[in-house]
Amino acid sequence: MFIKDIKMRKIWLFPLLFLCYHTGHTQYTELINSKRPGFSDSPFSVGTNVLQFESGFFYKNQNNEKDHIKSFGSDLMVRYGKFFKRLEMNLKVRYQHDDVTFKDTSFSMAGSHLSQLNLGVKFLVYTPTYTDKSKEIRSWKKRHSFDWKRLIPAVAVYAGGNFPVTKNYVGGYYGKFIKDSWSPKFAIYTQNNLSKKLVFIANLVADKLFTEERENSYILTATYSFNEKWSVFAEHQGFFKKNIPNDYQYGGGLAYLFNRNLQVDLAARTINDRDGTTFSVNTGLSWRLDRHKDDYIIVDAYGNKTKPRKKSNFFSRLFSKKDPKQRKVKRVKAGKKKIKKLKPKKTKAQKQMEKETKRKAKEEKKRAKEEKKRAKKERRNQKRNYEPPTNDQG
Repeated sequence: MFIKDIKMRKIWLFPLLFLCYHTGHTQYTELINSKRPGFSDSPFSVGTNVLQFESGFFYKNQNNEKDHIKSFGSDLMVRYGKFFKRLEMNLKVRYQHDDVTFKDTSFSMAGSHLSQLNLGVKFLVYTPTYTDKSKEIRSWKKRHSFDWKRLIPAVAVYAGGNFPVTKNYVGGYYGKFIKDSWSPKFAIYTQNNLSKKLVFIANLVADKLFTEERENSYILTATYSFNEKWSVFAEHQGFFKKNIPNDYQYGGGLAYLFNRNLQVDLAARTINDRDGTTFSVNTGLSWRLDRHKDDYIIVDAYGNKTKPRKKSNFFSRLFSKKDPKQRKVKRVKAGKKKIKKLKPKKTKAQKQMEKETKRKAKEEKKRAKEEKKRAKKERRNQKRNYEPPTNDQG
């Protein structure tokens, strides 16, 4: 039944994944913010009008007590930001081929199938602000001391759903076939930027809820950047399932940034549990189509917000009302060229102050004129009443 279901879907699923993979090869930060190569997710979105593809190949060798499973395939994650800068929509698809050998009977089977189809949204709830210590010039200690605000993480919430694709064989001590059904998925993502180079990410995930295969998990990831190009990560993941021993995974890898929109990666991980050992390796790349534009506000000379002037045609100018906030334009001759000088609109307080200044200047001018007139009149009277001195002879 497993092989039959796989063959029925193999014809159309492989071209679909092939197309998706090559599309992935063909956020908002200045540099690409990729989830790869780890399994944890950052709370930050890719940014508005940014379309990002994260694709790669993987190989997995699972050696259990009752079976041996070799798997390889490709996965693709599409992330898109729209409507709000804190909101992100994402789609995850995985296509793989399995070779299963049962140790008790030496019976084996193989097949290819779509193993995962997940769609969800992520919303950034809180982002902390840090003190800019580069402006601290008085104290070397304060400039290089640890900012305790960095222990407060950025937080995001995730809600999505797992869509039914096909039957999967899950190996281990209780190996069985599982038929997927629709189930919800919820998660909380946190991130601490402990320094400019060291980042710590924690995820709490509740997956496949209201089904027999429901599971809870956590992911802890530490990422360190050596420079603008190279970075490494270490990751620990734990799974908690009903009636199944807990799984604990350990992994690590590195990433290289080709440019602000392209990153390649390589990672490996291992699992040791009661059923046996599992080793996997994956490599891939992340690429984004960046159409993000920053929002800006137009202000006048006094810092007041102004509305951008809309383009108008003949009829709109003829029938529309005159904008009361429209600026007056004064033409100033400068040689042969005419320069348009914008005259900003004055506020009521500025007009009142200017009016008061003019009134005081006018009164001062009038007072000076009267003082000058009075002094002139005094000189005239003094000249008119002047009597020359007489010489008295004895």
